[in-house]
Amino acid sequence: MSLAISDCTQNFIQGEWTAGTSSATIPVTNPATGDLLGSVPDCRERDAVRAVEAAEGAAARWAGMPAVERERVLLRAHDLMLQHAEDLAQIITLEEGKPLAEARAEVSYGASFVRWYAAEGRRLYGDIVPSPDPGRHLLVFREPVGPTLVITPWNDPFAMVTRKVAPALAAGCPVVIKPARETPFSAAAAVRLFAEAGVPPGVINLVTTSRSGAVCDAMLSHLAIRHVTFTGSTEVGKLLGARAGALVKGMTMELGGHAPFVVFEDADLDEAVTGLLARKFRNAGQTCSCPSRLFLQEGIADAFLEAFIDGMKRIVVGNGMAPGVTMGPLINPAAVEKVQAHVADAVAKGARVIPGGQRHGDGRGSFLAPTVLTHVRPHMLVAQDETFGPVAPFFRFRDEAELSSIVNHPTYGLTGYCYTRDLSRAFRVTAALRCGFIGLNDPAPQSAEVPMGGVRESGVGREGGRWGIDEFVTVKYVSLRV
Repeated sequence: MSLAISDCTQNFIQGEWTAGTSSATIPVTNPATGDLLGSVPDCRERDAVRAVEAAEGAAARWAGMPAVERERVLLRAHDLMLQHAEDLAQIITLEEGKPLAEARAEVSYGASFVRWYAAEGRRLYGDIVPSPDPGRHLLVFREPVGPTLVITPWNDPFAMVTRKVAPALAAGCPVVIKPARETPFSAAAAVRLFAEAGVPPGVINLVTTSRSGAVCDAMLSHLAIRHVTFTGSTEVGKLLGARAGALVKGMTMELGGHAPFVVFEDADLDEAVTGLLARKFRNAGQTCSCPSRLFLQEGIADAFLEAFIDGMKRIVVGNGMAPGVTMGPLINPAAVEKVQAHVADAVAKGARVIPGGQRHGDGRGSFLAPTVLTHVRPHMLVAQDETFGPVAPFFRFRDEAELSSIVNHPTYGLTGYCYTRDLSRAFRVTAALRCGFIGLNDPAPQSAEVPMGGVRESGVGREGGRWGIDEFVTVKYVSLRV
């Protein structure tokens, strides 16, 4: 049985697909063509509260289910995701725009979290602490924190659901998902497969809305919600974090990145060029871990740029559903306008465009040509703010001392990349980079088994590995006197 957008046009509350209490809907368009794909309910606060109450009602039963039973459910969900991998990839490409090959990789990546946390839920071990008093036994338990609000972005609309929902469910926490309005179908498809795998009614809920601020505040303010996990902009993360903090609720936040990508003279240039091309233009540069400030040591800068531009010319921009396309559109016209504004600011302040900077195609979709900027300086917008598009701004540096003065962003610190064959230098630069995770000669350091997250204004908490499930548990200590 296939899975299509037509199966993903409603909300999911208390185990039932529903249109909600409002007749309003949110239109969803294909960013490559501008065509209408369908619509989803534009829910109001009362619908969101109903979803929270459904999660609250299911909490005790799901938390009390043996971990091995939750594992079986999640493993079935993982298998269903692989069975429907092509259907899921097509839904992702249609509503988000990335090439089908990238969408397939996203499905595989997203499903890997479900498989990992299926087993990790069985490893929520407690502790027996040696007691100073022979008449007491000191016991420590890890218990589910409770119903969790999950707010996901549009750029990885399937994987960001599974990366958050899988550890929450494995820990015993029911969830309410609020996906991005641009890409609700991928989230609904994931929910459909979780439900088909046997997640009980109320344990997983989905609410779509265009009124994100009011609806999320209504859910976060509800006494039942004990944790919020969010991926998105630092600006929105601060607002959510302030609200969660005021209510003394837990939070996991993956926020803005502005990642540095450093290449030293002793690096393998072919590997570094290939790695940057693959990472910089994945999803048209619309990822939080995308390299967005590129630092070349002077001795190899010209050779690197020549090879990089040559490789960039082979990028095929177009509709992600078309064979051979390697870079799709930006998510919407506003995203294109932001990128062009950043490029224009850089040029006005002395940067050079070689090549790129212009719109691509016949104007129907939100396409922008891959762009290289040289002679970039720290006061330009591309150096200060996340451009979130297919723009590669290059800096040059003489030595490690000069690099250390410019490489760290004053507020962001999510991902960093460094290419060098000098092991001592690798450890020095790793220690100097203020980032939550770093790829050394590796353009793709993420996986389900390891912790991902930022420092400073790039986030709070970690997703992935054994660290990711800790976000959804609370520690209870019991002193037993016998």
